Amino acid sequence: MYKINLKNKTYKFNDLKDLMAKATPLRSGDKLAGVAAESLSEMVAAQMLLADLPLKTFTQQFVIDPEIDEVSRLIIKQHDLLKFQNISSLCVGELRNYLLSYECTGVVLEDLRSALTPEMVAAVSKIMRNQDLIAVAAKCEVVTKFRSTIGLKGRLSTRLQPNHATDDKAGIAASIIEGLMYASGDAVIGINPATDDINQLGQLITMLDGVRQAIDAPIQSCVLTHITNSILLAKKKIPVDLFFQSIGGSEGVNRSFGVSLEVLHEAFELGRELNRGQNYMYFETGQGSALSANANHGVDQQTIETRAYAVAREFKPLLVNTVVGFIGPEYLYNGKQIIRAALEDHFCGKLLGLPMGCDVCYTNHADADQNDMDNLLTLLGVAGCSFIMGIPGSDDIMLNYQSTSFHDAIYLRNVLGLKPAPEFEAWLKRQQIWDGQLINTTNFQQLNYLLQA
Repeated sequence: MYKINLKNKTYKFNDLKDLMAKATPLRSGDKLAGVAAESLSEMVAAQMLLADLPLKTFTQQFVIDPEIDEVSRLIIKQHDLLKFQNISSLCVGELRNYLLSYECTGVVLEDLRSALTPEMVAAVSKIMRNQDLIAVAAKCEVVTKFRSTIGLKGRLSTRLQPNHATDDKAGIAASIIEGLMYASGDAVIGINPATDDINQLGQLITMLDGVRQAIDAPIQSCVLTHITNSILLAKKKIPVDLFFQSIGGSEGVNRSFGVSLEVLHEAFELGRELNRGQNYMYFETGQGSALSANANHGVDQQTIETRAYAVAREFKPLLVNTVVGFIGPEYLYNGKQIIRAALEDHFCGKLLGLPMGCDVCYTNHADADQNDMDNLLTLLGVAGCSFIMGIPGSDDIMLNYQSTSFHDAIYLRNVLGLKPAPEFEAWLKRQQIWDGQLINTTNFQQLNYLLQA
């Protein structure tokens, strides 16, 4: 039991997960789950208690019992108690101050990763302003590599997302050509398939690899099917680059996705055998998935989202992105909630050592618009986001939601002086598409010719 008296009123919180939930900035998903603070005063009371909570508490109390949850057991296994000794005397508020201090550099933050648990990181994010989340995330550098290097300072990569409602290859190819002409695709060319037919999936993967070889581009591709399909296809010698899977922060939510740590480990070991690239796992997450699966254990959606990052970092992924507004207004009601959640996810992931990207997006029934997304896009660029989505016209015709376009990436790169991944930038210059500042779309026919080859 935690309690505090403010202005002659006593606020009580049953346990650690109740305190964490009530300290969370308001969002519709926590209200739906019945764990949100009932008033701003109760939220502030919880945040004050949380700020004074010793970090050691998180090594003694768990929001989900390790006896019933393999993600909790994984978090315990990952925690470096020796490195934790350097910060074990701090409380959550003192950790916030330390993260924001000048002496806490990117190098220091890199060494701190294994000393922190997801719950510690989630806790400190709850008492930080948006400005704080951006300032600390901007200091973190998480670099991964396949054929291109992602996450370097001064760089912004994109996932070229050429989805098609019927997986039509001509339609997909047209989107790929357009995206490449606008310098998109250095993080990955990733298709959300309209079907799980194993033969059609294999054809899509083979097509993407053929495009790469035809234009001799330093890119990697992925068809975002269930990871067990990717395992099966890779074993059939289909040229699988990345193993994709949606993941969550409890054993139950991962079970709802049809995966476990054992299945993810099987894909990880297979990727190592294939030896196509250094980092070859790709994960997507999003606040609210645990509640949808009835697997949140009464934990607030932001804390359980951060626990998913323990799963991700176990497998050294090339890419992790939060599909922050995609799950809908039931969990993040409006633009303000989406922006806050995205900055939290990005901060928490980077602090835990993940190459975080973000699908800056919203569904058509959310109380949000493109101006909200412009604001979030710019904030994430300042915060050092590793990659964003590149979708024709920012309107995904297969998934039916609003995201970021090829032009949005150009805007962000130009305004903030950012460049694509170095290998991809060099290829763009060789193709006379990118001269370091400007995009030249007049070479469309040249690239189209290469793709036809």
